[in-house]
Amino acid sequence: MPLHESQSFDVIIIGAGAAGLGAALQLALTPIRFCLLEARDRIGGRAHTLTQGLYPLDLGCGWLHSADHNPLVSILEQRGFTLDRTLPAWGTQTFDLGFSAADQQEFQAAADRLQARFDSFDPDASDVASSTLLEAGSRWNPLLDAISTYMSGAELDRVSARDNRNYHDTHLNWRIREGYGQAIGSLGQGLPIRLDCPVTAIDHSGPLVRVETAHGSLTTAKVIITLPTSLLAKESIRFTPALPDKREAAAGLPLGLADKVLLGLDDANDWPADGHFFGSITQTMTGSYHLRPFGRPLIEGYFGGQLAGDLEAAGPGAFFDFAVAELSMLLGSDMRHRLHFVVETRWGQDPFAHGAYSYALPGHAGARARLAALVDQRLFFAGEACSPHAFSTAHGAFMTGEEAALQALAALGTSVFAKARE
Repeated sequence: MPLHESQSFDVIIIGAGAAGLGAALQLALTPIRFCLLEARDRIGGRAHTLTQGLYPLDLGCGWLHSADHNPLVSILEQRGFTLDRTLPAWGTQTFDLGFSAADQQEFQAAADRLQARFDSFDPDASDVASSTLLEAGSRWNPLLDAISTYMSGAELDRVSARDNRNYHDTHLNWRIREGYGQAIGSLGQGLPIRLDCPVTAIDHSGPLVRVETAHGSLTTAKVIITLPTSLLAKESIRFTPALPDKREAAAGLPLGLADKVLLGLDDANDWPADGHFFGSITQTMTGSYHLRPFGRPLIEGYFGGQLAGDLEAAGPGAFFDFAVAELSMLLGSDMRHRLHFVVETRWGQDPFAHGAYSYALPGHAGARARLAALVDQRLFFAGEACSPHAFSTAHGAFMTGEEAALQALAALGTSVFAKARE
């Protein structure tokens, strides 16, 4: 359906991921006129559950991080979603295969010491690459680097130490049996969302903001922009007047790469539910494997950083081939015949993301505040990259969306703002 400039709104939200939905739910509490424009043909953004098949499979985010402080926990439980409170086995090795119990303890101690150095990093000191905080010559440095690729989507030499210090984590992580992407998508029920509607330009030079889309133009008083930094840095939306500070801030917060492969596992009952394997404990370019998540006959392989980039470039099937090779080396060659391909992701090639989640380059931790800053009381920015302490998470994105909506309401006038606060 064509859009017309005569269609005017109080607020337009760009992007129906967790941030856009968080903003929309706040605005829906008020009488203002708003709409949400989404370039994809679905809701959820980088939260996406594949529902065709025997089990719902999360292709994007899968964990409710910091679950005891995560606002999505109560929201999604109230909507009827089933929380699995089984704690992840990250950092452990099922049956101690290739990674003895003593070595696991030694590795965990090294990881704890690295985290302590992040926590004590002087916020007033010059920022450095996180790799400079590693213990020189430690045998665990390659595996700690691998952990960084899973957490940040990039190796430690690319990630700001100050940004790592700023991340808040209660270390309580839960999953959603029906799928995180399915749950996030449910937040859009009943909201005024237009799918398949990419925004190409925003002109904020006049008395009203004009939003150009692939299907026509709209005008609005305020705009909430929730695009990933990869798109903002590449100026996928043309701003008039231009916003060079936003582009530069986004460039300092690139999206790392994190991808998954789901493998079916024959005779799965031979293996415990919710186990875990590292493919290798001596190199950075290795996978992390969740064994039988939710007790299902599956293995979820997880890959980040340069390894994920190389496997994406290698083409379809490369993640599966790499996972089968690592698991067969670890578990025996007969595993090759027990594993079969289900699905794999390539988030770096997704045209609406070009990556997984943001990390700050060394010296750019302050870019998160610059990215989140409003412009002329009319343009408001949200998304996981705008979160000061919960970046790279869906709940961090959701909370920045809520905050951007409250800022927009305050700019519109005290009456609607007060109603939203009730």
